[in-house]
Amino acid sequence: MLMLGSTYYPAKEVLNALFGEPQGGADFAINTIRLPRMLAGLFAGFALGLAGNTFQTMLRNPLANPDVLGITSGLSAAALFCILILQTSNTVVSIASVIAGLVTVILIYVLSKGKTFSVGRLILVGIGIQAMLSAVISYLLMVGAQEDIATALRWLSGSLNGSQMSALLPLIVTVLVCAPVVILLGKHLSLLELGEQAASSLGLNTDKTRMLLILASVCMIALATATTGPIAFVAFLSGPIAKRLVGVGYSNALPAGLVGMNLVLAADLIGQFAFVTRFPVGIITGLLGAPFLLYLLIRMNRKGSL
Repeated sequence: MLMLGSTYYPAKEVLNALFGEPQGGADFAINTIRLPRMLAGLFAGFALGLAGNTFQTMLRNPLANPDVLGITSGLSAAALFCILILQTSNTVVSIASVIAGLVTVILIYVLSKGKTFSVGRLILVGIGIQAMLSAVISYLLMVGAQEDIATALRWLSGSLNGSQMSALLPLIVTVLVCAPVVILLGKHLSLLELGEQAASSLGLNTDKTRMLLILASVCMIALATATTGPIAFVAFLSGPIAKRLVGVGYSNALPAGLVGMNLVLAADLIGQFAFVTRFPVGIITGLLGAPFLLYLLIRMNRKGSL
């Protein structure tokens, strides 16, 4: 990815630029433009893939991911409010996104709580919350300053354009702290997949484990979304693809993160070079994810899972 762009640079020039040897225009293109873009894709993709797989496994349903449940919409609404209305710094946007993500999760859980826990009810409530928050996002775009609308729309599409090293630090630190927590809890995640009663009978503190997994996942999604915008369907696609790659009986937490990372980078390359017009990465992942969502809905409906 560091070699490709409007100008192609051989691997030797890329390595020289990375290790501080003056390369003229190559130094600026690689270190200032391409390296931050690649790191944004790496860490955001890994965070989205890992977090999406966590929700899908924990709730035992491939539809139970941040995009469908409305968590991503909650993050986006909070971030847009800070960007368009308050016009705050990136740090405030990140903090607001984390808080909004946690509030959205709590709201979905409270509204879906009945006599017994139901994943189907939780998904339906999440879809309703997503619709409501999408209306909030539309309203914010209507009342925002005209000169900020183009930036907001570009951010909403999910884009790696304009990534800067200084803005990536919160995302990198969050992933380095939260990802090991989720990966280490991977064996417990497989127990949660068996169901609440079965996991408890095997000695797992389900409430504590679920709280840690949700907190770590929401933090990663929030920082990824605040940095690159909501990149559609990466959290949704990564888990099922990783599960097919590693097979049954293995933890696919780490593979899901790696799949998410590769999905974002591959989609970014396709968006840049496969068409006459350059498209943001979120549009490409949306084109890939929408058909898979329809296929999954049809298959689950035939099995009676819906």
